[in-house]
Amino acid sequence: MASQSQLRGRKGKGPALSGPSLEPYEEEDDHAGSGVNQSRRQSSLERTLNSDKASIAIVGVLTALAFITRFYKINHPDQVVFDEVHFGKFAAHYIQREYYFDVHPPFAKLLFGLAGWFVGFDGHFQFENIGDSYTTAHVPYVGMRALPAILGSLTVPIVYAIMKESGYSSVVSAFSAILILFDNAHVAQSRLILLDATLIFFMCLTIYSYIRFRKYRFKEFSQEWWGWMIATGVFMACTWASKVNGILTVVCIGCAVLVDLWDLLDYRKSSMERFRNHFFARAVGFILVPLIVYLSFFWMHFAVLTNSGPGDSFMSPAFQETLRGNELLLNSQEIRYFDTVTIKHKNTKVFLHSHEDRYPLKYEDGRISSQGQQVTGYGHPDSNNHWQIIPTKALPETGRARVVRHDDIVQLLHVNTESYLLTHDVASPLMPTNQEFTAWPKDDLSRYNDTLFQLHLVDAHEGEAWKSKSGHFRLVHVPTKVSMWTYQNQLPDWAFKQQEINGNKNAAEKTATWYVDEIVDSESDPSLPDRTGDTPPQEPKKMNFFKKFAELQILMLQHNAGLTASHPYASSPINWPFLLSGISFWTNADEQKQIYLIGNIVSWWTCVTAIAVFIGIIGADLLARRRNIEPIPDPVRNRLWNNTGFFILVWAVHYFPFFLMSRQLFIHHYLPSHVASALVAGSVLHYILSDDTLNYPISVRGDTMRPKRQTYADLGMRGPIALLGFTFSLLFFYIYIAPLTYGTPGLDGNQVNARRLLSTWTLHFAAKVTDGA
Repeated sequence: MASQSQLRGRKGKGPALSGPSLEPYEEEDDHAGSGVNQSRRQSSLERTLNSDKASIAIVGVLTALAFITRFYKINHPDQVVFDEVHFGKFAAHYIQREYYFDVHPPFAKLLFGLAGWFVGFDGHFQFENIGDSYTTAHVPYVGMRALPAILGSLTVPIVYAIMKESGYSSVVSAFSAILILFDNAHVAQSRLILLDATLIFFMCLTIYSYIRFRKYRFKEFSQEWWGWMIATGVFMACTWASKVNGILTVVCIGCAVLVDLWDLLDYRKSSMERFRNHFFARAVGFILVPLIVYLSFFWMHFAVLTNSGPGDSFMSPAFQETLRGNELLLNSQEIRYFDTVTIKHKNTKVFLHSHEDRYPLKYEDGRISSQGQQVTGYGHPDSNNHWQIIPTKALPETGRARVVRHDDIVQLLHVNTESYLLTHDVASPLMPTNQEFTAWPKDDLSRYNDTLFQLHLVDAHEGEAWKSKSGHFRLVHVPTKVSMWTYQNQLPDWAFKQQEINGNKNAAEKTATWYVDEIVDSESDPSLPDRTGDTPPQEPKKMNFFKKFAELQILMLQHNAGLTASHPYASSPINWPFLLSGISFWTNADEQKQIYLIGNIVSWWTCVTAIAVFIGIIGADLLARRRNIEPIPDPVRNRLWNNTGFFILVWAVHYFPFFLMSRQLFIHHYLPSHVASALVAGSVLHYILSDDTLNYPISVRGDTMRPKRQTYADLGMRGPIALLGFTFSLLFFYIYIAPLTYGTPGLDGNQVNARRLLSTWTLHFAAKVTDGA
């Protein structure tokens, strides 16, 4: 620990952001005036007891109001709302134990599945469309909605606790909590089967636990120190496992921990041995523990979802064969030479197709083609999809040597036109950089080499048999090393608008993956079992958990990045803090009811203003200190940097990364940052209303929690009066917007217009405004 002289020597320097903390408190002088000290201790104890009673009362009121606002008419509407079509459906799949795929980790969805099972949901309702009736299908949807409502309600007292543990008064702590309590966006999001309430609840628990951990920094390696560090790691993993953007909470805590370690590395504060002990302790608490917890949720995910389901097609054949009832497991058969098969592209699901029509002599851009037979991708079953596997080596009369295997060189004979699949160094119709695929007459052997293709089975071992359904492969041309490939673009009318097939010069291109959909005509081999008739059921195969986990993580990242399609309610991150647009969750045209996700404009603009004020205060202080002027006392400045600065870090880390994303984005992605901005708002309110820093203890030293020897002016009556006035305005706008939050009562056109506080809000059922009206 730094000496007092060292601490004084830092005067005028910007303190490092190391989490919610201040400089060490001065010790009480126990040798001078023992009677005075005893009187002080007794007075301090009385103030603490009174403060605790007040806090309990405030927490009770805040929690009760949170439950009232979140559970009010939670049974309305009795229809599927917005993304309940996804997350309700995933809960149904857990109950049915059917494998599904989603871009988000499983923890929150496991909780929904557990809640549904607990209230008697059988999983047969599939949440197909927004507006589908729960009542008609006898779905216990209220019990499922109660889970996020409970978590959203408990978030409010946790926000209060975060501020109290950071050393703020009950008034300031209540201010931050009320910003969340009466926010329409948080209420609307918490009343439905959606992930954000779970995400925000565990994010707040993570912040709270980390603050408690930092408060025990003077009792390092104590039981409490370890307990709160491990709690932080557990809650951090729960946040990460609730929704994919929960990783931002991990990054946030990671940044604070790195700064903390950097501070400990200072030779004036600790030895290398002490630094190593802290480093390895944090590696356990903030890396190992969260990783184990995060992995455990996926282990449960795989353990529950053991049956074939709608998510099978996203996974590799090896993964699919671990699922009971999967088509690959039941119908996969070894392919032999001279079998006639249909070949399908994995991504676009078109068949490899050919017909007698030929490429035109000249394309629209003036390029000349080979005028060869067209090879295309066709989306429907047809006899022109039939191809026969022709060997390029001598085969025995019978036996397993007639099975096609990994890395075999084969020819593909188009059955109807008696021509071999061929590619050559001629530009394809739509992509001049890729090679044209065509077909060559069987009887003409002059281009034999150009008809040779090597079969590369995906993730296969040497000599592995090629199978229908499960045997995903890339077909690589032997002379030119291009892979047979297709994509969504359609050829012109001369090819009947079928999909282009061409040669991709990247032989290992992942999207150049195909599989045999059906064995149309089997090559007869008396030495092998007959493949006609029913296939006996097979037991699911085994696959290493870490391989399954790694495969799913990669797919989640790829598909999350691929969510780039336009959406009428998508919005840019720059709009979110200012509440410029919302999301239409649900409408009922008959009664002119709607649920529109939008925040409380008083809450959101207050938070934006608080962030701007904080930046202004810090900027002005830095400029003043460059001229040797110290406008802010060091204790107050340290609180601004270390405590409010930590909240700013949480806000920024949960907000700015969205500017780098190209996927669909919505205003609900800002809700975690809004919670952090509410904490900043409370901190700024304290700075504005108080004369100096508060005398609340924010660290544990020795065996007792001691306040500073100095006493500072508290908020007096300014705080309660300001809080009361602000709460009234916040509550007024909350109630005014409530019909859009709860979806009831219905509003006529003029009432809808009156609630469009900003012209950018796209509300339904608005009355047309005529000129001169």
